[in-house]
Amino acid sequence: MRYALRHMGLAGAMFAVASPALAAGSPSDPLNSVMWEALRDQYFAGAPVVFDTAVKVTAPAAAEDTRAVPISVDATALGRVVEMVAIADLNPFPLVLRYHPGTAAPYIATRIKIQQATALRGAARTADGVWHVSGVLVDAAGGGCSAPPTSYAQKDWADHVGEVQARLWPADPEGVARLRLRIRHPNDTGLVDGIPAYFVETLQVEAQTPGGSPALARIDSLEPVSENPVYSLDLRPPPDATALVLRGRDNQGGEIRATIPMPPPGSKPAMRPAMSPKPAEQPWSVGQ
Repeated sequence: MRYALRHMGLAGAMFAVASPALAAGSPSDPLNSVMWEALRDQYFAGAPVVFDTAVKVTAPAAAEDTRAVPISVDATALGRVVEMVAIADLNPFPLVLRYHPGTAAPYIATRIKIQQATALRGAARTADGVWHVSGVLVDAAGGGCSAPPTSYAQKDWADHVGEVQARLWPADPEGVARLRLRIRHPNDTGLVDGIPAYFVETLQVEAQTPGGSPALARIDSLEPVSENPVYSLDLRPPPDATALVLRGRDNQGGEIRATIPMPPPGSKPAMRPAMSPKPAEQPWSVGQ
């Protein structure tokens, strides 16, 4: 099922917004989504909302694979951000994730499932409690949320759940280091009859330092994140950090743990398995 973008009153899939100064009160939705008012009330809980081009949402105008649609939300232009969310308006589960950047830059990229053509939104809450919202329209043939994970076709898929691959770039002059993660997990939405939802629920990145393990950022993810989740984050590890530690769990209580060594300055990072306390009989598989 395809909802025609022309019925949304926009010629293309770019986001035309009012400036924050003009978006006081309860602003109308520039994407003209029929779901906006319900989603605003559900996810922003009566907080002030402005449509703001300072939040950059990037996604394809048309989805080639509705099971893995790339999306990034960049709110670095806002300065300090307390919380970020990603929303797919017409998904069976509209809320994709909540991101708590902590000391990290307010930027996150991942891949998500979409069930049909939809508005994709990113929102960032600043310290004053205001949600800054932006978004794009993505056209799609549909079915991404209800398609079964391809992992189930592999006999040994359960042996590799929770394995982590990571690539960590050296910090730039401002102390920002990009981390890219890939986690082996079906991330099943539970929409197929007889198969329960099974997805990564939370991930936290900490810094390993001589003085302790301060938290850097946390992701609370939900069913729409794609199978074998991939994330890109811009972290600010302390100068004395020797490694990053990833801790997480899925909605069935399975644990995810990995240690990612800090790269030497000037080194070229490579995607590689991260160190994890999985049993020795479960070998790493780099995959694709």
